[in-house]
Amino acid sequence: MTKRIIYGPILSRRLGRSLGVDVIKTLETKKNCNFDCVYCQLGHVPLKITRTDNVKGVVSPEEVVEGLRTYHKNIEDLDYITFSGTCEPTLNSGLGEMIKGIKEISPHPVCVITNSSLVDKENIRRNLSEADLVVATLVSGYEETFNAINRPAEEITLENIINGLKKIRRMDKRPILSIEVMMVDSNIDFPVNHTEREIEKLKEVLIEINPDEIEILTVSRPPAEDYIIPVSDDRLKQIATEFENTFGKERVKLVLKGVKKSHSKMKHGNIEEEVYDLIMRRPCTFRQISASLGIDDKELKPIIGRMLSSESIEETTVGEKNYYKIS
Repeated sequence: MTKRIIYGPILSRRLGRSLGVDVIKTLETKKNCNFDCVYCQLGHVPLKITRTDNVKGVVSPEEVVEGLRTYHKNIEDLDYITFSGTCEPTLNSGLGEMIKGIKEISPHPVCVITNSSLVDKENIRRNLSEADLVVATLVSGYEETFNAINRPAEEITLENIINGLKKIRRMDKRPILSIEVMMVDSNIDFPVNHTEREIEKLKEVLIEINPDEIEILTVSRPPAEDYIIPVSDDRLKQIATEFENTFGKERVKLVLKGVKKSHSKMKHGNIEEEVYDLIMRRPCTFRQISASLGIDDKELKPIIGRMLSSESIEETTVGEKNYYKIS
């Protein structure tokens, strides 16, 4: 199957009903990124991208606008248009122009989900300034923990990331800045980031950055490494309380498992391609696919069956849930 630029919508724990935009379309790898995070739902990065000019298969602003022009009209109830998918969106230097183009044809707010790797660069911050919301990852205030969890490409440092995030917050024209703190636990000896030492350092760094929002969440889909497990809800609630005491309840969002949004309402084209496009960006359960794309269970079941038979997707079990992912 081809890899389409526009996919979803996805029922996001954070953003509601979110239509995805994927700005690198190379099929040579399932994932185009300069991180190889231990918790990533898309698995390993075979080759980490080190520079924006090393990216292959970049999508143009014109392709994004044209793809969105037809696709989003089929969906009645979007909350966000979100740059994410199988790549780190800031690796595409045309990101700012894409956002401008989207705003000319759509009333929906635009979000960029970024791993924060390039925010120390002025042109990247300029691109991000066109968005309504930027959700930027920060897993630790310690370089060694950051390196263990995010496994960045060479020359990417936590110090540069922190400095870049501080500069975003100080821009005259800027998006809402939300810092995503992905908490991970492990069933082996691994530098996890939910200890009191880690939380104290994170609070120290976040005071410097001064974001508009802080999102606390944990792994909810099959991670790249099987030794990574979710942090318990009880511990997440404790951490959220610590952050609320420092930053105020209005700035802290605890994102727990489960989506409260109802099924999407959308007109379908090629349903099998829509299902494949969704699973390519994130492993999903049967129920998540049905709810995200608004497909009746009876219609979805034979589609999943055909895709499993053709080995375009495969099934994996994590905990008590069965997920479908790209083979």
